[in-house]
Amino acid sequence: MMTHPRRNQRFLWAGFTAIAVMASTGTVAQSYPTRPVRMVLGYPPGGGIDVSARILAPRLSELWGQQVVVDNRPGASGNIGAEIVARAAPDGYTLLMMTLSHAAGANLNKSLPFHAADSFSGVSLTGATTLVLLAHPSLPAKTLKDLIALAKAKPGLFSYGSSGIGGSPHLAAELLKLQAGMDMVHTPYKGTGQALTDLMGGHVPLLMAALPGAAPHIRSGRVRALGVTSSQRAKATPDIPTIAEAGVPGYDVKHWFGALAPTGTDRKVLDQLYNGFVTVMRQPDVIAALEKAGTDNTTQKPAEFDAYLRSEIARWGKVIKQAGITQ
Repeated sequence: MMTHPRRNQRFLWAGFTAIAVMASTGTVAQSYPTRPVRMVLGYPPGGGIDVSARILAPRLSELWGQQVVVDNRPGASGNIGAEIVARAAPDGYTLLMMTLSHAAGANLNKSLPFHAADSFSGVSLTGATTLVLLAHPSLPAKTLKDLIALAKAKPGLFSYGSSGIGGSPHLAAELLKLQAGMDMVHTPYKGTGQALTDLMGGHVPLLMAALPGAAPHIRSGRVRALGVTSSQRAKATPDIPTIAEAGVPGYDVKHWFGALAPTGTDRKVLDQLYNGFVTVMRQPDVIAALEKAGTDNTTQKPAEFDAYLRSEIARWGKVIKQAGITQ
């Protein structure tokens, strides 16, 4: 029986093409990265995610032999940075360093040009920290119980700052208001850095912020800490009580950080990114630096982080609805 030469050529060509594609994909994954990697942050310098990213970036550069650049793109509660990454090529060279605020944002703005979960692929959880309620030293309330009593006696008298509408500090403060039964006015900023400056200058009496960015100012005495939002005291500041201890039983908010890539990024590249983060986050000096900044060394595999992100979107959607938060 004779076979048609052109038909054989088509089969051979198809086979060679499939082999080439598989080899090419494997080569890309194995050689990644071959050029600089960009970490996009939707917030200005000075916040908790910025502190964490700048600890990890130089170590990732050393590990990969390629520069890892931290690129702050603040605005719209982190959405400007998120949109940049959502529109980037899914090749692993543009990452979004994000926080709990990214999950919350999905419930505040339904007209975003990206979806908080569907437009991204998880790389890893890259840490978790606590938020801290800060006061200017001149504030009459020396403790959280004092503040609650004053706020209940004079509703709306006190204002508090946060890094922006829908950010995790804003959500944590609104949850505190709900659970403590007090009323305070929200003053949103475009990032933690300017908010801290205004708190220290006495322009705003209270501020909810991530502990890593606030810790140096607490230690210097320029601001007073009334309580941390986590269920346990932070290792970096063991003398600061939890908000639950200080007067609001059951209160618990963890401020987490994570890395996302554009959806469609090759699974092998995601795995290599995850392995890179895990490797540097296990280095003793990195662990020490993160702990000093008030960040727990926590990671999750890509698929686990995808599931966690979706669960956080659902959780904070309920809080936003109950508190009546709008953007």
